Amino acid sequence: MTTIAAQVILHPAATQSLKVLGTTLGRDKIYRAAQYFARFYAWFLVSKGYNIQAVRWNALKSHLATGRKLMRIGKPLEHLQAALKAIHSTTRFGEKVTTVLRQLCYAGYLGYDMAVWANSARFVTLSKESSEKANRRSARFWVWGIVFSICHGLIKAGRLANEAKELRSSSWGEKSTGSEAERAVRYAAVENDRSSVRYQFIIDLLDVWIPATNVGYVNLNDGVLGIFGLITSLMALRSQWAAVSKSKV
Repeated sequence: MTTIAAQVILHPAATQSLKVLGTTLGRDKIYRAAQYFARFYAWFLVSKGYNIQAVRWNALKSHLATGRKLMRIGKPLEHLQAALKAIHSTTRFGEKVTTVLRQLCYAGYLGYDMAVWANSARFVTLSKESSEKANRRSARFWVWGIVFSICHGLIKAGRLANEAKELRSSSWGEKSTGSEAERAVRYAAVENDRSSVRYQFIIDLLDVWIPATNVGYVNLNDGVLGIFGLITSLMALRSQWAAVSKSKV
């Protein structure tokens, strides 16, 4: 029995899970997945008439959302630094502009998000009108941050597709052992980048509906938004899992 328990506790998957939980991003994505599952399940229970049972899930959703706001304090500065670095980068103009705008929008979104949290924690006191205004502005910045992320993904995907095409066509030319090996490495790197861009593109296409509904641009119910949020949270958690795995190598 002791051996079985040791095998479970010391299993590589358990160790990997602890490493993911040891990162702020890993914890945030797990909390986010639970938050959006609770959002979906509360909607499901209400739709079936189980209003009393839905109360606990709505409470869980609200508390997780508040806790995640606390974890994001300081993030606006991180996005402002990323925007400044992007300005001085040597990337293509379209990619540079969309990156800067995306980072600035995320900084605005998280800045207002901090004000919303401070008000909910009673650290500052905002009027009901000011609190609602801060929530709306936060959601608008979030929407536009995702929109610029989608634009960035489209522009970058186009560039990477052209690079991949050029590398494939050049393979038909004059060959040497060194150039073929270098071309293969470059092609693998480009394909890996294309896969990452497509992955993020899917996340953005699903996530954009959440703040868009909060602002009132669209009107999707909590069931749909809960599923979208759960899917993108698990996708982001998968990326973090892979990143932690690579860091061990």
